[in-house]
Amino acid sequence: MEHQTIVDALLLGLLEGLTEFIPVSSTGHILLAGHFLGFKSTGKAFEVLIQLGAILAILSVYAARLLRLAADLPSSPRARRFVLGILIAFLPAAVIGALAHEFIKTVLFETPMLICIMLILGGIVLLWLDRWALQPKYHDVMDFPLKIYLGIGLIQCLAMIPGTSRSGSTIVGGLLLGADKRSAAEFSFFLAMPTMAGAFGYDLFKNRGILSAADLPVIAVGFIAAFVMAVIVVRYLLDYVSRHGYALFGWWRLIVGGVGLIALLIWG
Repeated sequence: MEHQTIVDALLLGLLEGLTEFIPVSSTGHILLAGHFLGFKSTGKAFEVLIQLGAILAILSVYAARLLRLAADLPSSPRARRFVLGILIAFLPAAVIGALAHEFIKTVLFETPMLICIMLILGGIVLLWLDRWALQPKYHDVMDFPLKIYLGIGLIQCLAMIPGTSRSGSTIVGGLLLGADKRSAAEFSFFLAMPTMAGAFGYDLFKNRGILSAADLPVIAVGFIAAFVMAVIVVRYLLDYVSRHGYALFGWWRLIVGGVGLIALLIWG
């Protein structure tokens, strides 16, 4: 049974790394897969804590740029304004996530039918946006107006509903507010760093009393798998969406949501 749990953790970790930074909802995929695998984690902590692997993946890929940004802060108003923009975008999710934590974990995370419906709705939105000839105004994440950072941060709050997708909501928000396809995805990467780190830290704190040493091997396997897969995705995603857009991910969501919905109706 323990071996099967480790195998499940490996599969779920790979799934987390694959889906975290593309607009298909990593949490939705993991919760659905865990539901059908019969995988149960203590306090639903595994699903959040393995995101640390994805956080470290994006930090490693963006390390040089982050160091350059930090070095520029004392002398560059543009760099300071960008960091302020990230903080402004992060705050709405931080406040709502803390206030609604128990409801999200005990109700929304336990509703596979809702996840499937949100996957399908999100897929329709992505396909619609990809075919709509939007005229982007902004091509560099460091040059968005502050109101755009705030707007993306507010739209990110929709991702509290599993199946919506954090990256999906921020990318859609960026596109609707005037960003081009590449910069919308790239800002989603930058915003992921404080958002996911905050969710990780808060969930670890909330579950500190119920996690045990027995949970650590499963979480560690999921973390490592998520890290490796996320590094691969982050390295290639921006070039892909610049050339091909988001239609693939729209169809991906429709298929996974539709199959999941049928499976739930048949097997429960």
